[in-house]
Amino acid sequence: MLGSQSSGKSSVLENIVGRDFLPRGTGIVTRRPLVLQLIHRMPESGEVRPRGEAGTNPDEWGEFLHLGGEKFYDFDKIRDEIVRDTELKTGKNAGISALPINLRIYSPHVLTLTLVDLPGLTKNPVGDQPKDIERQIRSLVTDYISKPNCIIMAVSPANVDLANSDSLKLARSVDPQGRRTIGVLTKLDLMDNGTNALDILTGRMYPLKLGFIGVVNRSQQDINSNVPLDEARRSEEEFFRSHL
Repeated sequence: MLGSQSSGKSSVLENIVGRDFLPRGTGIVTRRPLVLQLIHRMPESGEVRPRGEAGTNPDEWGEFLHLGGEKFYDFDKIRDEIVRDTELKTGKNAGISALPINLRIYSPHVLTLTLVDLPGLTKNPVGDQPKDIERQIRSLVTDYISKPNCIIMAVSPANVDLANSDSLKLARSVDPQGRRTIGVLTKLDLMDNGTNALDILTGRMYPLKLGFIGVVNRSQQDINSNVPLDEARRSEEEFFRSHL
């Protein structure tokens, strides 16, 4: 999964999982590749329990490869461990590392699927970032998306001209026919009044064999207010119903 900083990439990934578990902040938050293996697992009793407001559920947990299978039922602690292990390898500055973090999530609410979250594309170094940070990130991302059996999820915000999408441009450099690229269009609710994304979503503007998917993620205010993902999904459904 690739996209520029603040494109909504992390929110898309959390929506797929149905859990809040990724670090948040400004600048480069994802500083190492996160290899995320989702494993569909039904409870032994056969009864799927609701997740509940407490944020934990005995039917779903995460395990990090570097911690030898220790189970994390609290997804806030999964976020803390991602931050801790990232800083262990890269320090607390804004540098990146190609060394991946391997995380497995077992849950009855997911499909068995492997996803790779990659550092957000950037152009200019900020603060103590390396001067060649753009080149470092592009090289790292290209290494992953060049694999011929990889499906590229190129995330772009709908309120930015698609011609300026760094994610689609980079995806096209390794997949010129668009045969293994899925376009993900975020922030549809932030488009200017009188505009819409119909030409993009129908493939008339930028054709991809696997097409485009439009999503409405939680706003930063929703995230700060801890709006549950289930509630955000209901708001997303209502948005699409009212914009057909």
